[in-house]
Amino acid sequence: MTSLTHVLTKFKTAAGEKSHEHVVEAKPYSNPYYVGVGLGLVLLAAFVIMGRGLGASGALSTVTALTVNTVAPSHAEGNQFYQGYLGDGTTNPLKDWLVFEVLGVLAGGFLSGIFAGRIKVKVEKGPRISSKKRLVFAFLGGALMGFGAKLARGCTSGQALTGGALLNLGSWAFMMAVFAGAYAFAYFMRRQWT
Repeated sequence: MTSLTHVLTKFKTAAGEKSHEHVVEAKPYSNPYYVGVGLGLVLLAAFVIMGRGLGASGALSTVTALTVNTVAPSHAEGNQFYQGYLGDGTTNPLKDWLVFEVLGVLAGGFLSGIFAGRIKVKVEKGPRISSKKRLVFAFLGGALMGFGAKLARGCTSGQALTGGALLNLGSWAFMMAVFAGAYAFAYFMRRQWT
């Protein structure tokens, strides 16, 4: 119980509430090689335990299909894309593996931030760009990645991790395109960081 109290105190302190304890310095980031091995083990565990790999865009598609079905059921009923996520109506689509995976990623990332002392609201950017412009670029980049994920039939986690581990040629082509696009646009976007 003491550790939970300590975590909550750290969270309240990071959120701006006053605490009698001193603020803990943020821990350094993890070694990327260790994290890569850990991610590989998580992917292997997902295959062994759940019988399928990792992904994220399917969870958003499930929530979107449910929302459309709630607002305009006749439209969702006549749409093959939405029906693929809604199923036959006997099982709640929110019980899908990807929905729980994404909820776990959000909860795990939040807890990790608390334990590392990194919970704070700020905009990561370079000195020569405004916060507003940085947020606009972040939104546009996220929207393009989301659109690309649907065109590619999977997001970077589904295509690169799961598809790449299965040696899927389309997944490898997708990731080469992601890296090529990132390098091509890095020159034009570098002012956000330098």
